[in-house]
Amino acid sequence: MKKRIMLTKKRKRTSLTSLTGLSRLLILVFCVSGILSMVKVIPVLGFSGNTDENYRFNMTYIFFGSTDSYVSAVDNTKDSIDEIAPNYFDINPDGTLKLTCKIDVDFIDEMHSRNITVVPFISNHWNYDIGRAALDNRVELVKQIVKAVENYNLDGVNVDLENLNEDDRNDYTDFVKKLRENLPSDKIVAVAVAPNPWGLNKGWQGSYDYKALGKYSDYLMIMAYDQHYEGGTAGPVAGCDFVEDSIKYALKYVPKEKIVLGIPFYGRIWKQGDATGGQGISINTIKTLVGRYDGKVHFDNYYKSPKSVITINPWDSKPVVMGRTLGTGVYTIWYENEASIKYKLQLVNKYDIKGTGSWSLGQETPDTWDYFDLWLNGYYYSDVQGHWAKKQIMEVASKGWMIGNGKSSFSPDSSLTRAEAATAFVRNLSPKGFEDNHDSKYEVDGIVPLFNDISGHWAEEYIKTAAKYKLVLGRGDNSFGPDDNITREELAVMMDRILAKREMLPGRSEADSREDADIFKGGYQIHYTDVNPEDNTWSYEAIRRMTCMGVFTGTPGGKFLPYNNATRAELATLLCRIAG
Repeated sequence: MKKRIMLTKKRKRTSLTSLTGLSRLLILVFCVSGILSMVKVIPVLGFSGNTDENYRFNMTYIFFGSTDSYVSAVDNTKDSIDEIAPNYFDINPDGTLKLTCKIDVDFIDEMHSRNITVVPFISNHWNYDIGRAALDNRVELVKQIVKAVENYNLDGVNVDLENLNEDDRNDYTDFVKKLRENLPSDKIVAVAVAPNPWGLNKGWQGSYDYKALGKYSDYLMIMAYDQHYEGGTAGPVAGCDFVEDSIKYALKYVPKEKIVLGIPFYGRIWKQGDATGGQGISINTIKTLVGRYDGKVHFDNYYKSPKSVITINPWDSKPVVMGRTLGTGVYTIWYENEASIKYKLQLVNKYDIKGTGSWSLGQETPDTWDYFDLWLNGYYYSDVQGHWAKKQIMEVASKGWMIGNGKSSFSPDSSLTRAEAATAFVRNLSPKGFEDNHDSKYEVDGIVPLFNDISGHWAEEYIKTAAKYKLVLGRGDNSFGPDDNITREELAVMMDRILAKREMLPGRSEADSREDADIFKGGYQIHYTDVNPEDNTWSYEAIRRMTCMGVFTGTPGGKFLPYNNATRAELATLLCRIAG
């Protein structure tokens, strides 16, 4: 295999419901005359659900651009990454550590403030002699890495030594073993490994002892790309069989929870008629070239990879790609797009492995992050991609509080029905928690309303349970109206009923209780242009309390829109807010 160009190479996510049991936290935003004045955190009883362990891991390398651009590159991921591996560690010819000019304590601090772990990669950049020198000097190199991790408050190291061979296998393993032994136990040791769908034990693949490396590392990042490479024949960078067989090989030797699938954010370009080709090119650049030169795109269903052919005419402007000018001619480009990346994300779920990695951040198209974490976590809702409530919808789906309308749709902007609301509250709340708390608001009085319109309804049992614990009430005519839409006004009243009497929960100080009492007795006011005590007599206090508690917010124009139908996305957001 020829030299691989460098082009072709998360914050531990804090979930919205990262607390469990009976001591959930609710962030309360108190309002005085419509102005946010203070923030309180109090426990809320009765919420159930799992932690952020439900989410699959997603890391990415970052190499191109200035350090100033790194933060904006992370911003573009829309809170989708857990760990970032910047290019901070190089290796000198004598095998000692070389800190690159990219190391930036401000960036490290910023990532930590977002709960993103910073695990720089150390690379020989495909140089065999430097890689071999690093292994020969591994005792001293390990000491230098440990010191750098400590000095710069880094979270570990990602080992990326390539173009070694089977003769280096044991020394490579020992290098990783020494890193694990010398770094603190809470620091990460990750290893980027060559894909090995063929089960080779010589050459580049032979330098990686998957089983031993898996033993001493936190995870292996399979570089499941460069199926076709620079200097080789044209073909997909990461065809489906190549990728899947690489996962299968790893599973023979490494626990699934230590396997991370690498996804390329680049493609390769070959000029027809040239003896060699395969230069690396970012996906976003490919998109530009295809548009500029009227490229023809074909999705190869055998490889599950897109291919484009562009023609650059003599009179066309000549693009420059990674310092090389593309002259007149016909070019074939193999790369990744939404369909091919989604296929790879499905493989992560199929084999239940730890998650994904990518080479490299900034080469992808911006819309990649509209779907990436959805599909990574097994949610294939096409109508949630890019939606403002995507994170909250993933959260409630992962907890089972709300489910989609089929596998590929959530209907986030559909009006919420009373049955859907009751069902979500029952799934979200733990009635046992209310009983244990002996909170009179939720005590069962033995009388369960017998609504005359829920018999045989899909939500009948949920509605009965919600009524039993006084989470919902019916109407004066003994009906519930399960399929009627619920307005924002009605939802605020329902939420107020559920969250009432917080001041009586254990762990609250006398001062906290007095502040809570002020909210409930009207000490804090709101100013919506479309809500007032006269026109909203039955709902005003609930809207006021829920607004001051930070559960509901109005529109930028100062309206609450009380009579608008609430949507499924809005309920998902509310459930996440009250969960902590």
